[in-house]
Amino acid sequence: MPLDLVSRLLYRDGLILIVDKPAGLPVHRGPKGGDNLEDQFNQLRFGLPRAPALAHRLDKDTSGCLVLGRHRKALERLGRLFKNGRIEKTYWAVVEGAPYAAEGRIELALSRLDAERGWWMGVDPLGLPAVTDWRVLGRGAGLALLELKPRTGRTHQLRVHCQAMGWPILGDPVYGNGKRDGAPALHLHARAIVVPMQDSKPPIAAQAPTPAHMAQAIADCGGAPP
Repeated sequence: MPLDLVSRLLYRDGLILIVDKPAGLPVHRGPKGGDNLEDQFNQLRFGLPRAPALAHRLDKDTSGCLVLGRHRKALERLGRLFKNGRIEKTYWAVVEGAPYAAEGRIELALSRLDAERGWWMGVDPLGLPAVTDWRVLGRGAGLALLELKPRTGRTHQLRVHCQAMGWPILGDPVYGNGKRDGAPALHLHARAIVVPMQDSKPPIAAQAPTPAHMAQAIADCGGAPP
């Protein structure tokens, strides 16, 4: 059954759309095909001759704010903004364990661990610089709710950084303990995004609601902040 993307719109104007991506659905078709978000973008044409296109990516199991460009010029502008680090992204993650401090910064360079598995990343002093700011939003029994702000855009940056610090993201099947039987889904959510799309206008801001699969763990950490 097709996903109702119109009901998941967080923002819409003549240049961009911001969609609340569900967890568990890849944004584009993989080599083996299958369901994906991109194949359903025709729902979001709203009178334009072509469907919108992805301006960036979220992992299959990550939920939340996903930005689409509605035409070529908008996509070119978004591409420059993402490349230059001008788009502010805020994620929520429930992690196993917890930082001792209330906030901090992770600066650990990353690179591919295996050329044949290009998505598989690891900490490497000779890799590309990667920076993540974090803040504790709540603590529970063996868990913590973190706000994560990536200052660079490396593949799997947040997942690898959290694992390297000793607090892997709950449900992460690659870098955490998510492979075990009965493990929950990945608890990583693109909570908010700020896009300075036009210099003459205020930035566009959107916020995605808490996904159902993270609600209990967030409650266990004291609940979601406003």
